[in-house]
Amino acid sequence: MSTLSSVQFADKMGEVMPVLMKAFTKCMAGQLLKEKITLPQVMVLHFLEVESETKMKDLAHFMGVTLPGMTGIVERMVRDGYCLRVYDSSDRRIIRIKLTAKGDGLIKRINAHKRQMLIKIFGKISESDRQDYLRILLQIKEILLNENPI
Repeated sequence: MSTLSSVQFADKMGEVMPVLMKAFTKCMAGQLLKEKITLPQVMVLHFLEVESETKMKDLAHFMGVTLPGMTGIVERMVRDGYCLRVYDSSDRRIIRIKLTAKGDGLIKRINAHKRQMLIKIFGKISESDRQDYLRILLQIKEILLNENPI
């Protein structure tokens, strides 16, 4: 591939990203429908899997939604048994959210499905290209985290 200017690179990325996003979304859609869960709920499950327990305000910040918006998402997840609210014993205004065993099992199933999907897709390219792709994605992740902390 010849050298691209920044504008040409941005244009090519603009062509590629929607195809990638659509393909990954399509691959995950069946699993999400099967589990009867939305993408925002999956993001919450991933966050809770990493953080174990978190305050509502931190979860809302991570998701980029208002506290009332986050309350609606969490309410459905509590209703469905994926997470629960834990009230701080010293200050009942502080509410923490944590995974239940059901939520933990769900995120493990989703992660296993995602892993298989990625193995299938990336198994078609060379080890060297996979390593380069991962290295670049990790750099992009660091840039995004440093510019817009989650």
